[in-house]
Amino acid sequence: ASKMNRNQKSEIRRQKTEDRGLKIIKMFFLISVLCFLSSVCYAQPVSSTELINNAKEYDGSTVAYEGEVIGDIMRRGDFVWLNVKDGKIALGIWAHNSLAKEIEFTGEYKSKGDRIQVSGIFNRACLEHGGELDIHAKSIKKLNSGKMIKEKLIIGKRNLVIMLSGVIFLVWILMLLKRR
Repeated sequence: ASKMNRNQKSEIRRQKTEDRGLKIIKMFFLISVLCFLSSVCYAQPVSSTELINNAKEYDGSTVAYEGEVIGDIMRRGDFVWLNVKDGKIALGIWAHNSLAKEIEFTGEYKSKGDRIQVSGIFNRACLEHGGELDIHAKSIKKLNSGKMIKEKLIIGKRNLVIMLSGVIFLVWILMLLKRR
C-alpha cells in the first residue's frame, strides 16, 4: 500500500510540474502575440516630410500621421476636409463627419488647434480629389485639446510706437511751419 502511495504521489508531482511548464509556455506565447499585435496596431506616426519625399513607397498604404488641426474644417456633405500640420507641412485629411466630431479648436491667429493622430490611406495623387496628395482617414484620435491664445501687450513695442508717433508728429509740425 505504501508503494502505491509513493507511486501516486510521484505521479501527482510529475503532473503538477508538467502543468506548470504548460502554463509558462502558454503565457510566453500569449505575451509574444500581444507584443506583436501592439506593434502592428500602434504604428509610429510618419512625418509630412517623409510622406512627401517617399510618396511612391507610401502610396495606397495605411499610415499614421500626427499634428495640429489648422485653418477651417470644410464640410462636404457627410465628409470633412481637415488640414493637419506636423510642425513643418500641412497635409489634407479627408474624413467622415463622425470622425471629426471631437475637434473643437483649429489653429489660427488667436487659437492653437487640437492635436490629433490620423490613421488612414495615403494617396500620392488621389483620383477622387483631382490628383491631390491626401490621407483618407479611417480613424482620428484626439491627443491634446487646443485653446484660445490671449495676446500680450509688449510694453517695449508700445513705447516705441508712442515715441515714433511723437517724432512723426514733430516732423509734420516742422513741415507745416516751414511752408509758412
